[in-house]
Amino acid sequence: MKLQALPGRLTLISHATTLALRRAAFPLDEPVIDSELEKIAVNTWTAPRAQHVWSGPELRTLQTAKALGLTSSAAVELADINYGTWRGREIDEIQASDPEGLAAWLTDVDAAPHGGDSLVQLVARVGHWMENQADAAHTIAVTHPAVIRAAILCSLQAPAHSFWRIEIAPLSVTDLRFNGRLWTARSTGCPLYRL
Repeated sequence: MKLQALPGRLTLISHATTLALRRAAFPLDEPVIDSELEKIAVNTWTAPRAQHVWSGPELRTLQTAKALGLTSSAAVELADINYGTWRGREIDEIQASDPEGLAAWLTDVDAAPHGGDSLVQLVARVGHWMENQADAAHTIAVTHPAVIRAAILCSLQAPAHSFWRIEIAPLSVTDLRFNGRLWTARSTGCPLYRL
């Protein structure tokens, strides 16, 4: 009798709050707000066993992983979407200076008026990374809301224009499973714990 392999599991954790999130700005490579790291430190969270632990290469994902007690390896595929010339600027500022560009980016999944990544490029990058995780029994990744949205789209085989219809909060968990053929979304946007 041949034993059935366990399904693959991918646990995605959204990084803790940064100043850019609070300001509604396109982020730079910025740190997590100190008070958020302090909140993580006083809460107890035990990571489930995993074969691989990854994080995006940015400071905020590395800090979040460390604060959660995870020893992660940085993966460029888990980097936040490249916002190009909009990095560090508030959304209201972009709306005032480039309303057509912002509108195009929010409605056209192939648009990249900021000179960075389009949503289609992000989804393709994340989908390729997920293909490489399919054989692992369990992978944990601390990354960005945009990357997690893209992973959900890939698991559901949903069109990229659905990207804006998924909400991912800081320090939330998304659980995806791979059955040997397809990814499925078991849960999304669940609070890691009550802060």
